[in-house]
Amino acid sequence: MVDLVPKKLFFTRGVGRGHSMLMSFEEALRDGGIAQFNLVSVSSIFPPHAEAISREEGLKLLNPGQILFTVLARNSSDELNRMISAAIGYAIPTDRSKWGYLSEHHSFGETEHGAGFFAEKLAAEMLASTTGMQNDLTWDQEKEEYVLKDKILTTKNICSTAVVMKGGEWTTVISAAVLIV
Repeated sequence: MVDLVPKKLFFTRGVGRGHSMLMSFEEALRDGGIAQFNLVSVSSIFPPHAEAISREEGLKLLNPGQILFTVLARNSSDELNRMISAAIGYAIPTDRSKWGYLSEHHSFGETEHGAGFFAEKLAAEMLASTTGMQNDLTWDQEKEEYVLKDKILTTKNICSTAVVMKGGEWTTVISAAVLIV
């Protein structure tokens, strides 16, 4: 049996523009540094004991054509002046032998801060719900993250936003958590 529990993960984001939705998606993947891989979308678990590393470190561990598991947020539009966002939020428990959560959020008309904050809140709420303590979740202004007594180690987000600059030209934004087995 192959152990497919990721040991490391990194976060990335990108923006792409093109004459078709597919071309703009490809450009967003290139901007995010992950176009040369075969991406498989998975759901929202931050694996126990997984180490979050930088994008640069993560890319050094990979080979073109490799199959990568990702939690991917993606949004596209060709509507002139339309603002689009794609965000990944994450919440990691203090007890690293337990899993955390990754959340995807895709929106229109939302700023990078707003979309990122919403994704981060979603991940924190999902983690809080596993403990039955969702009513105890609070925002720590000083740390700028959600806290759940001594249960959450950290919450963060990564978000990509863009505005469609030309009518008829597609724009795509992506944010991704790339899981490395």
